[in-house]
Amino acid sequence: MTHPRYVHRPIGVARGRPVPIPDFQSIMLPLLQFTSDGKDHLMREVTQGLADHFDLTEEERRQLLPSGQQTIISNRVAWAKAHMKMAGLIENPVRGYIRISQAGRELLEKKLQRVDLRVLRQYPSYLEFAKKSQSPDRAGDENHEDQAKTPREVIDSAYKTLRAALAKELLEKVHTSSPQFFEEIVVRLLVAMGYGGSLADAGQRIGRTGDGGVDGIIKEDRLGLDVVCIQAKRWGSTVGRPVVQAFVGSMEMYRARKGVLLTTSAFSSDAEDYVNRIESKKVVLIDGETLSELMIDYNIGVAVAETYLVKKVDLDFFNEEGD
Repeated sequence: MTHPRYVHRPIGVARGRPVPIPDFQSIMLPLLQFTSDGKDHLMREVTQGLADHFDLTEEERRQLLPSGQQTIISNRVAWAKAHMKMAGLIENPVRGYIRISQAGRELLEKKLQRVDLRVLRQYPSYLEFAKKSQSPDRAGDENHEDQAKTPREVIDSAYKTLRAALAKELLEKVHTSSPQFFEEIVVRLLVAMGYGGSLADAGQRIGRTGDGGVDGIIKEDRLGLDVVCIQAKRWGSTVGRPVVQAFVGSMEMYRARKGVLLTTSAFSSDAEDYVNRIESKKVVLIDGETLSELMIDYNIGVAVAETYLVKKVDLDFFNEEGD
């Protein structure tokens, strides 16, 4: 089976007709080859190099997305990078830079003619991302024709993909932050969710106790009629029942009936079963995946990139009969 490939052509040939900028899947292999030297590359440098590789004209390099906020080529290079990063082929050593990973070097050694979503699905980390970002009817079908869907369905599907990618990247940032900054993230999230009264009040109470498995306490309401015990685990390994059980026991020191235990990883089934059987206390377990979703929902650590308003005809406006 042949795949659609971008056809190289002399510079300037495309002027006066639709811009033949390569799709993001066609960019994947050249991007991987560009970083094959193992060095750290600035994304702007990568985009320039790939534009040269595909012989794009100046007009094509300046072509913008409909939003006018980003060039098409830089957007597609960034999206190709994002997908390959989900598969573990590309790494972000520092902000704005990328480099090839060991898995990426091993893939290049196979001398494939093309790297696309079908290839990426061979990697478990990418499969996990794909399951979260696609609807069940599209799972495993990277050749699905969007033309068969309504425009609204296409928008919804794209939104799910963007959100899944954001959640994964956000959790990576949280996991690599310092313990102190992680506590600040927890404080900001809880305040945004309506706990703690104010950020200043919450910040004074979280992260200072460290007694018996409780990292801090926070007011459930502005009057402080009840408190919530907090424990934040910036872990890479699964949090088991012993940790949760110790946290629940420590809540007695504060006469607290409610607690929240957050982690950047996951909880064992024994830990989840334990909190479901507690009768005298209510403990909520927030794993890394849920944490990243809550941060997106409550705008913690994220910023709005673009806003699209989908409008419809106001039928009431055209009602000439009146009241």
